[in-house]
Amino acid sequence: MKPRQCGDVGIWAVREAVGPYRDPLEVYPDATAEMVDRHRHWLEPECLDRESGKMIFAFQSYLVRTGRYTILIDCCVGEDKERPDFPNWHRQKWPWLANLKAAGAAPEDIDFVFCTHLHIDHVGWNTKLEDGRWVPTFPNATYLFGEAEYRYWEVAHKDIGYMHGMFVDSVLPVVEAGKVTFVDKDFEIDSGFTIEPTPGHTPGHNCLNLARGGETVVFSGDLMHHPLQVPEPQLSTVYCVRPDESRRTRTAFVERYADTDTVILPAHFPGASAGRIRARNGATLFDFCEE
Repeated sequence: MKPRQCGDVGIWAVREAVGPYRDPLEVYPDATAEMVDRHRHWLEPECLDRESGKMIFAFQSYLVRTGRYTILIDCCVGEDKERPDFPNWHRQKWPWLANLKAAGAAPEDIDFVFCTHLHIDHVGWNTKLEDGRWVPTFPNATYLFGEAEYRYWEVAHKDIGYMHGMFVDSVLPVVEAGKVTFVDKDFEIDSGFTIEPTPGHTPGHNCLNLARGGETVVFSGDLMHHPLQVPEPQLSTVYCVRPDESRRTRTAFVERYADTDTVILPAHFPGASAGRIRARNGATLFDFCEE
């Protein structure tokens, strides 16, 4: 498995699953069929399934080695989780641990786990089921949660059924184990790493930026779920807690990184996942890097 490089830092995508997920009009309330059709020529077939019309999503983590630390960014859906509201995720078994091993890491090797936000498909592997209890999957890791993000869900999870289950089995166990450090934009994991608040999708959503050796990458979490949102950044998902704020944050992000050399690594883009934002013929597109 060949890593991407940012200076002397190696980056691996660790996939849990990939495939057609949902129809664009179900995910984006402000989308129209005409809007989607305008982008089919570059979205199909890798990002938009021709047969079903569904968007293709990847569910993945990023493994980062700096020479000093081994860092895991986001933790997908997880295994054995009770997710009756999401049948495709309910009590599932995934090849994620095997894929982590293929990238050259064991759970014991992870020094830091950084969650861009605390949604159900970003915290699942935080914990594993052991003798009927949820325990931290990465015994030697410090888990990094955004302070604002945690404080929001600490209260809000009680009012949302599926978030309640996630909070209880994938967030609280690592907090109670004393494994969590709550961070804000001033926290630095290692040289070149910065946390960038990007609120909207969730109130405390963060991107993780890395600048090493004259190169820059952004681990953008769910700031954008699908390449369709690069030319159409006004589209917020049905999962966005604050859709208007999400729209503003995403639009500013696309404008800032358009036609720069910064590589963007979103959580859910399929194919090569990584790419750059390019302006073409009056629009912005996501230009995938080669795998």
